[in-house]
Amino acid sequence: ELGLTETEYSRICELLEREPNGVELAMFSLLWSEHCAYKHSRKLLRRLPTEGPQVLLGPGENAGAVSIGDGWAVAFKVESHNHPSAVEPFQGAATGVGGILRDVFALGARPIAVLDSLRFGEPGGGRAGGSVDATGSGAAATGSRARYLLDGAVSGIGHYGNSIGVPTVGGEVYFEGPYEQNCLVNAMALGLATRDQLVRSAATGPGNVLILFGASTGRDGIGGASVLASAELGDADADKRPTVQVGDPFEEKKLLECSLELLARGLIVSLQDLGAAGLTSSASEMASKGEVGIDIDVAKVPLREPGMEPFEVMVSESQERMLCVVEPANVGAVMALCEKWEVNGAAIGAVTDSGRMRVLDDGVLVGDMPVRALVDDCPLYDLEPVKPSEPIYPAPTATPGVSLDGGPRDLLLALLASPNIASRRPLFEQYDSIVQSRTVRRPEQADAAVLALAGDEHSARDGAPAPLAGDARDGLTDGARAALAVSIDCNGRRVAADPYRGTIEAVLECAANLACVGAQPLGTTNNLNFGNPEKPHIAWQLTEAVRGLGEACRALDAPIVGGNVSLYNEGATGPIYPTPVIGMVGRLPDARRAGQLGFAKEGDQIALVGPFAPTLPASELAKLLGHALPDGLPGIDIDAIRATHAAVREAVRAGRLSSAHDIAEGGLAVALAECCLAGDVGARIHLADDLWETTALASAGSPDVTVMLFGEGPGGFLVSGPADALHELGGQTSVRTLGAVGGRELEITHSGADVSLGATLAELSDAHSALAELF
Repeated sequence: ELGLTETEYSRICELLEREPNGVELAMFSLLWSEHCAYKHSRKLLRRLPTEGPQVLLGPGENAGAVSIGDGWAVAFKVESHNHPSAVEPFQGAATGVGGILRDVFALGARPIAVLDSLRFGEPGGGRAGGSVDATGSGAAATGSRARYLLDGAVSGIGHYGNSIGVPTVGGEVYFEGPYEQNCLVNAMALGLATRDQLVRSAATGPGNVLILFGASTGRDGIGGASVLASAELGDADADKRPTVQVGDPFEEKKLLECSLELLARGLIVSLQDLGAAGLTSSASEMASKGEVGIDIDVAKVPLREPGMEPFEVMVSESQERMLCVVEPANVGAVMALCEKWEVNGAAIGAVTDSGRMRVLDDGVLVGDMPVRALVDDCPLYDLEPVKPSEPIYPAPTATPGVSLDGGPRDLLLALLASPNIASRRPLFEQYDSIVQSRTVRRPEQADAAVLALAGDEHSARDGAPAPLAGDARDGLTDGARAALAVSIDCNGRRVAADPYRGTIEAVLECAANLACVGAQPLGTTNNLNFGNPEKPHIAWQLTEAVRGLGEACRALDAPIVGGNVSLYNEGATGPIYPTPVIGMVGRLPDARRAGQLGFAKEGDQIALVGPFAPTLPASELAKLLGHALPDGLPGIDIDAIRATHAAVREAVRAGRLSSAHDIAEGGLAVALAECCLAGDVGARIHLADDLWETTALASAGSPDVTVMLFGEGPGGFLVSGPADALHELGGQTSVRTLGAVGGRELEITHSGADVSLGATLAELSDAHSALAELF
C-alpha cells in the first residue's frame, strides 16, 4: 500500500537498525518512491550530457539555468503531472503549472512563460456534456474520456497561468489511442534572473532557522508521490481523487513576489519549493545537499485542518508552499516580509550538524532518521531491457473515407482536418499568451515562441546588469534587443516505432523550431514519459530513448540542465507510447528579426532546404490509413541536419528570409498549406523529377509522389524569400526551388506524374479548423 517492496522494507530496517515507526515509514515510502527517487532511471540519466560553457545550474537543483549574456540567466524545466491529471484533470493540470513555476522562482528567477505538452486518447464528438469549473468539479455526462480529460486539463492550465499572470506561449497536443487511459500533462516554465541572483537549495549553517511560508497545510495530496504517481493506474482511479492537490494561483502570486523580494534583499540562505512528498522531500533534500541535519517540529506548521497526525503534516502535498533557511538575525525581517505579502510564515525547525532528519511534535521526538538513509541510500535498480519480438501497440483504426485512391487533394484536406494537425487556435486562445508584454511570436505565428528581453528591473537587485542588447558581431542597427526562443516537442508514435531514432528526431525537431526563428540552442530539458520499467520491453524503450537523447544533445551542443521522469504510465489496455518530451531554449540577437512561418511577400521564391528524406511508415498519413507501426525508422545524418539548422538560423538572423518552417507531421504538402494559411496567401508549387536526387527524396529507388507530398522525416525546411537569398543559402546546404508565393490558392503539380493538387485558402482553412468544436 505504501509502494515499498519487502526487500526495500528490510533495507530500511537495516539502515535504522530497528523497525521504522509510522512517521518514519511514511517518509521512507515517499522518498523511496519511483516519483522521488528515480530508482529505475537514475543510472541511465548519468549518461546524459549536462555540462557546457553556458550551463550555470544543472540537474539536481529545482531547475536548470544557462547564461544568456550580459550577466543574465534563464532558468527552465519541464515536469509531469500525468497521474493526478488522469484522476482529476482540472486540478492535476493546474497544480502541475503551479509546481513548475515554483521550481523556477525557487532559483530566484521571475517566471516569464509557460508551455504545455499534452497527450490524450482519440477524441470523441463535441464538447463533453459535463462542465469543469475552477473548483475542478464536474465530469463528462456524454462524450469520450479523452474529451473530459482534455477539457479539464486545458481549463486547469488556463485558470492557473492566466490568474498568476504568466503567459502560456506554446505547446503541443497529440491524440493517440495508447493515451486513452493514461493522459500526459507536461508543463514547462522559464524565468529570468541575473547570475548573482541564482540561489541553490542546499541547507547550510547549523543553528540557522527553517521557515515555512505560503499556504497553510492540509490533507490534500497525501500519498500522491508514493502511490498515485509511482504505479500503474487501475480501475479504481476515482478512489485516488483525494490524493490530487488543490491549487490556488492567487496564493502562488503572493508567494512568488514574497520569495523574489526575500532573495533580492539577501535575507535567506537557501530556498526550496514543496512539491511531491511535501516537507519530507524538501527538508531532507536540502539537508542532503548541504550535508547537514534538520529538526522540524510539526506542531509549529500552520494547518488548515485540525487534528492532523505528524505523518500527515510531513507528507502533505498542499500547494503554494516554500521552505527557506534563514540566519537567526534575519528571522524578524523575513516574517515582516511574509506579513507584507499576506502569506503565512512560521519558524518550524533548525539546521543541525547531526546529519539526521528529526521530526518532533511539540518537542516530543516522533521520527529520527539519517539523512543519508532517506535520500542517498535508496536502492537503485538495473533495468533488464529486451527488444520485444512482437508489436507492443495495435494498428490504429483507419479513418473512414481516407484512401490513397482519393488523390493528393483529398489526402491533404483529410490531414489538415485530422486531430494531430488541425488548428489549435480555439485551444490556445483560452490562454493569455501576451501578458507581461514580451511575446514576439505567438502560437501559429512561428515554429517557436519568441520572448523579447528588454531588461527585468522587477526581478533584478540594485545594480543589476543592463538590459540585454543584440550581439554587436551581428552588425545590427541601434535598438536591437536580444530575445529568447523556446519550443517543446515529441512525436510519441515515431518514438514507439524506434525509441532511439524517434528520440533523436524529437531533439532535432526542437532545434529546428529554434532555427526557424533565428535562435541558437543553449540548453535542453526533458520529461521522460514511459510505461512500467520493470517490464523488459518498456526498459528497452527507455534505455534506447536515453541513448538517443544523449547523442542528439551532444551533437547540438545543447546539454541537459534538468528534467523529470514519469514512469508506470499504463493501464489495463497497455502502456502509453514512449514519450520523451523535449524542451529547448535558445537565444537570438534581435527580436525584430525573429522568423515567422507564414509566407509573407507575393513573388517570393519558395524552396525546400536540407537533407529531407521522408518515408510513409509512422507518418500521420499512415495513421489515418490504419497502418501498423514499422519496426524501426531510417538512419539520421545528425551532422548534415545540424549544418542545415545553422544555415537557416543565420539566414533568418540576417533578415534574408521572409519565412521559415520545418517540415513535420503531414509532410511537405501540409507544411506548404500551413505556410499559406499563416500568411493568408497562396503558392504555386512545381515538383520536378530531379527533386528526388537533389533533396535525397528517393524512396526505394523510385519516385513516389505520395511519399514526396506526405512522407515524414527530420531535416527538411520550407523557406521563402528573394531568389538571391535562396541562392546564397544554397552555398551552405541543399536548396531546391519549388515555386513562388502568390494568389489565393495552393497549387501543386508534378512533371513526372499525372498529379495536380489545387485548393483555395478558404478550403484549406475550413479543413484546418474542422475540429474547432473539439477544442
